[in-house]
Amino acid sequence: MKAYWIAHVDITAPDQYSQYTQRAPQAFAQYGGRILARGGRSEAMEGRSTPQRSVVIEFDSYEQALACYRSDLYQEAKGHREGVAKAEVIIVEGIAPA
Repeated sequence: MKAYWIAHVDITAPDQYSQYTQRAPQAFAQYGGRILARGGRSEAMEGRSTPQRSVVIEFDSYEQALACYRSDLYQEAKGHREGVAKAEVIIVEGIAPA
């Protein structure tokens, strides 16, 4: 069953954040992740205010999504995001097609 990373990101240092965006896609690709949405128009309808960036990444399984996040490759990329952006990342399992 598919799984999704859902991330909301507020960036405080765009130049430094670019180090993350240059590295993270390698980890996503290694684990079969496909970026479905990244930084396009968005509007918060309930809850928190609209983040600067919203990201949705699809994986073929929950296990692949977790493995990607926990991988050394992604953790190295994530290190470039720390201190220059506030991120909320949730991994959620999809539902079986009807």
